[in-house]
Formats: sequence, structure tokens, C-alpha cells
Amino acid sequence: MATLKDVEKIIAELPEVTVGERHGHQTWFVRKQSFAWDRPFSKADVKRFGDETPPAGPILAVGVGDLAEKEAVLAGSSDAVFTIPHFNGFAAVLIQLETVGRKELRELIIDAWLAKAPKELADAYLAG
Repeated sequence: MATLKDVEKIIAELPEVTVGERHGHQTWFVRKQSFAWDRPFSKADVKRFGDETPPAGPILAVGVGDLAEKEAVLAGSSDAVFTIPHFNGFAAVLIQLETVGRKELRELIIDAWLAKAPKELADAYLAG
């Protein structure tokens, strides 16, 4: 089981990250591009689940490169990685922290950072 503290530890290892707030939720940026954010369900989100129980616990959203990558991430990840109708057409996935493994979480966060970081910064990180 991962927590927001685990998220913060992973993100702290990435270069040029700043922490801010968007829509009232903690958000992490690389050179002003958001790549991860705390994403609790809104009342509208919960309503869209209908009779189904929404995933519990803290939810983290992470960006991906594009919609094709989103589909690949969803297909190749554990059940802890999912999407909701509000994210249709948006290049990001959701992660249920209570059920994601730390290794998978780390990979998803780093991939999100790489997707949003400028090429020269991403290349320097990968080379280091």
C-alpha cells in the first residue's frame, strides 16, 4: 500500500520539480507543466459510479504522453491504474494508492515526469 508520503519521496528525487496547487489540490510541476496531482473524486465523479463503489483512499492522477500512451498504460498496468469518464480524451490516468505497488507507482510517476519535462531535461535525467 502506497501513500501520498511515498509519492512525495519519489517526486523529491526528480529534478526541477515544484509543488503547487490546482483546483484546490496538491500538484507537482516540472518547469510549470503539471505531471502529477492529488485527485479525490468530486460529487459528480461519485455519482457517475452509480451503484458501483468508487476506488477507496487517496487517488493520484499522473500525466501520460498522449492518448495512445494512456491506452497502453491502462492495458499494461495493475488494477490500481484506471480512468473515469471525466478523463475521457485527456492524457492522464488515475492511481489508487491503497492498492498500487511501490515499484509500479515509481515507474508511473517517473514516466509522467518524463512525459512533461522538456526534452533536454528528460534526456539529462535519463543519461544520469
